[in-house]
Amino acid sequence: MMRSRYTAFARLDEDYLLRTHHRSTAPSGLDLDPSMEWRRLDILAKSGGGPFDTAGTVEFKAYYRHGADRGVLHENSRFVREGGRWLYVDGDILA
Repeated sequence: MMRSRYTAFARLDEDYLLRTHHRSTAPSGLDLDPSMEWRRLDILAKSGGGPFDTAGTVEFKAYYRHGADRGVLHENSRFVREGGRWLYVDGDILA
């Protein structure tokens, strides 16, 4: 799920991102910036998310370029499984 959402951000696929966002925290829309270039995703840790789990977390770093600026989004994301589908709930930005 984490890799597919990262790819959706890179491809500006708002529809997929909204479909895979849990309804309790989903925004009404996204303001995706076409000048944001997502370059690499590193999965650092995960818990849960197995075939018998209903929840899981993923810690990741996503590297980007925005114009002349480069940066890293470091987040611990929470997911839940409902109806056999994993959905993004929310995340904590890490330093």
